[in-house]
Amino acid sequence: MGMESTCVVEKGDELYPAMLLDLSSPPERLYCKGSPEVLSRPSISIVGARRATPYGVAAAKMAGRIAAECGLVVVSGGAMGCDSAAARAALDAGGSTVVVSGCGADRVYPRSSRDVFERAAEGAGVVVSLEPWGSPPRRYAFPKRNRVIAALSEATFVVEAGLRSGTMGTASVASELGRRLYAVPGSIFSPESAGTNRLIADGAAIVCCEADLESCISLDFDRLRLLEQSMPGEKSRMMSALVAQPLRADDLANRFEESVLTVLRALGDYEARGWVVRLRDGRYAPSEEFLLARDRMEAGKVEPGT
Repeated sequence: MGMESTCVVEKGDELYPAMLLDLSSPPERLYCKGSPEVLSRPSISIVGARRATPYGVAAAKMAGRIAAECGLVVVSGGAMGCDSAAARAALDAGGSTVVVSGCGADRVYPRSSRDVFERAAEGAGVVVSLEPWGSPPRRYAFPKRNRVIAALSEATFVVEAGLRSGTMGTASVASELGRRLYAVPGSIFSPESAGTNRLIADGAAIVCCEADLESCISLDFDRLRLLEQSMPGEKSRMMSALVAQPLRADDLANRFEESVLTVLRALGDYEARGWVVRLRDGRYAPSEEFLLARDRMEAGKVEPGT
């Protein structure tokens, strides 16, 4: 698999991810192939059925891409179906992935996910295992690795899952740890959606489209894709409204008859440009830099953002 770096991260080491300490019995060591520092970056676990439907694979790809575009690491088990689809999409979008393997980190299982394992280990993330080097896949190893998948991330996104499945086991651990759960609804006649529909009934955030997932990520991770989707003709009106008084995103959305997500994207863009700051109570206000530049602009000297 090339010249990837390997290491063993012991509990207590600087590189040991703090999120795993929430487990009742955190693993004593992690066998890593790739870049172990990725384990401590903000991440979302995306899991689903191995025998996924085309619907499930498409949803997993969407989730992996959006997560990467939001700057989140995608954690999965690297399994065929939903796991590998999400990881590939994240990598293709320029993101990073963590593959928590059920065999030794220097081995590939399943073979159909070889490209995901190799790309993760070669610099786009890390392959991590609780099992010693060279260990073959064993049935007992997979429930252990599912606990790690759930613990590593602040949120777990379940794409497709049968009621009795390893994916639902991962979701159960995530719930026990107080992690956020997202799930994709599916047909009541599809066995692969029985688990996700149950999770939604039990309170998981429902994800029906890209906007839903991006809203979940915005709320739970405080980050957005910085897309150039500023509203034509609304930019100066939004900033003028904020100059008049600090406002929440939903207040701005109501005022300009736009969706909250569209307003959040615009505010994310303004924040990146240094035009606005987010206050502790969630309201947005113009930055000191913007106000000073606005004063100079009105004096005929310069425009904000220059």
